Amino acid sequence: MGREFTPFNIGNKFCIYPEDYTQTDNNRINITMAAGAFGSGEHETTACCLEIMENLPEIKGARVLDLGSGTGILSIAALKLGAQSALCVDIDPAAIVTCQRNCELNNCAKQVKHLCATLDKVEETDFDFIFGNIYGDILLEVAADLVAKCAPQAPLLLSGMLYEYNFDVRQKYQRLGCQVLKNSMLEEFSTVLLRKK
Repeated sequence: MGREFTPFNIGNKFCIYPEDYTQTDNNRINITMAAGAFGSGEHETTACCLEIMENLPEIKGARVLDLGSGTGILSIAALKLGAQSALCVDIDPAAIVTCQRNCELNNCAKQVKHLCATLDKVEETDFDFIFGNIYGDILLEVAADLVAKCAPQAPLLLSGMLYEYNFDVRQKYQRLGCQVLKNSMLEEFSTVLLRKK
């Protein structure tokens, strides 16, 4: 069962609320998270993605692919920032259930499709924004396919990789035609923002 938590802010725009907690008018974008085994946005990789995303104008109107979607927090945040739709992909059926619940709690269920599968089962392409908050070895493994799913000039926000994978991930995606816009080294993990040329 998930941990209890109290509301907390991330970045300049977001406040994360537990389910059944009375929200206040805080001049922030409130995101409600159901109690679950997948965290509520406290993890440094998730928080870093939210902090970067809130400053990216490309999110408005974007078709989002969220690989390793977990709770769905990144897709929900993107939709609240004006994204058009999201495809949440995770290999864990329990994550999909949690993600569906969170989308309902945040009134964006109609904008989200869920797929319990690996990336090779995703048929759509030309996504305007891609999240990959997964392990570094998987980011390396799926690199060519992930870049192929991405529209030209679209951002890819990759996180979840330990320090030791950061260099290899950046090198591989650059070889596939991406430009590194930002490289954030966190306490244990790292986050890389790229753009497909």
